[in-house]
Amino acid sequence: MDARPPMTRTRTAAWAGGVLYLLVVVLLVGGTRQVSGTVRAVASLLALSLLYGVVRRRPLLALAMTLFGSTAVVLLSPDPFNASMRAPFQGRFLAYLAVDLVLGLIVATCTRRASIVAVAVSFALQFGVIGGFSTGDNLVVDLVIFLLALAASCLVGLLSRERREHAVALRTQAVAEAVTAERLRIARELHDMVAHSIGIVAIQAGVGSRVIETQPEEARKALRAIESTSRETLSGLRRTLVALRQAASDPVSGPAPLAPTPGLADLERLVAATADAGVRADVRTGGERRPLPADIDLSAFRIVQEALTNVVRHAGTGSCRVAIEYGDEELTVEVEDDGCGVAGGNGSAHESSAHGFGIVGMRERAGLLHGRLSAGPRPEGGFRVEARLPLPVPVEVPGVAR
Repeated sequence: MDARPPMTRTRTAAWAGGVLYLLVVVLLVGGTRQVSGTVRAVASLLALSLLYGVVRRRPLLALAMTLFGSTAVVLLSPDPFNASMRAPFQGRFLAYLAVDLVLGLIVATCTRRASIVAVAVSFALQFGVIGGFSTGDNLVVDLVIFLLALAASCLVGLLSRERREHAVALRTQAVAEAVTAERLRIARELHDMVAHSIGIVAIQAGVGSRVIETQPEEARKALRAIESTSRETLSGLRRTLVALRQAASDPVSGPAPLAPTPGLADLERLVAATADAGVRADVRTGGERRPLPADIDLSAFRIVQEALTNVVRHAGTGSCRVAIEYGDEELTVEVEDDGCGVAGGNGSAHESSAHGFGIVGMRERAGLLHGRLSAGPRPEGGFRVEARLPLPVPVEVPGVAR
């Protein structure tokens, strides 16, 4: 069993192929006179396969070896018909097709400067040999064929280079877009997580500071709500940051296991936290309640959470309504309140949050799911947020009734 590393074996095989190619060229040049120049040229073209390893590792060296071998076959092979005459050379020029093949690979894979040098050297050598040894009327035909073959190899190499560079550019753009999308997703998650909790903490802190002397029990209740909300938020932030750090340091093993992502099943906990902040939310559910895809479930929960946060922070009311409608084709989420929705008749108090990231984040979440979101003041007063998220078409199982 060969104990050498694979890289060493590959290098040895490449150089062995190069040596064999040179031996084949020597045999073709010094072979018997009964073999025609065309056959020798075709044989040298087939011998190019021996240079596969050298072409992959050292394409410029492979080009030099191919130029040497092809020129030797063209100029030094004996003529089986008349050794005293230099004609016919036309069939032997087929040997230069091997040069054109290697040249196309160089144009496709090497730097532009190396490609230009390789094309220039190949052009000069082939043009000199073909122009110097073509005879009579064949001169123009041989030169045209030579130029067409050279141009075709360079064109194929250029097209291959452009396609590869375009593919690299597309992959780079896809990676950049994926990174941007992930950053936006993390930003939305952190905003939705922190904004709701900080809003509740701010409300409870204000309540506690006002009643700490006159109503100590209410103040203690507010402090307990602040403690509970803060611990829950810190726990969520810690899980997110640990997952990000472990995913960055060990991309193979993937992110750390997280707690289950929130969904509409957690609405009761969310409503209880909102009630602690002084806003009672009346939740109503319509349609056939059923499990939802994780991304739709999470987005619906985050939209409700952000809308309730805006009610706590901006509406100036003690109640709001949450409606969840399970339709056949879409999930409808609606949050509305009767607070100070119209400020001076010109805009909504909620709309000030649009200059931040709340409503923008909700629209992004709906847009990513090909849904739509509307947010604005109600004609009768107050503010309404409505999101419509498309649901996947259920798979019909034959013989099973829904």
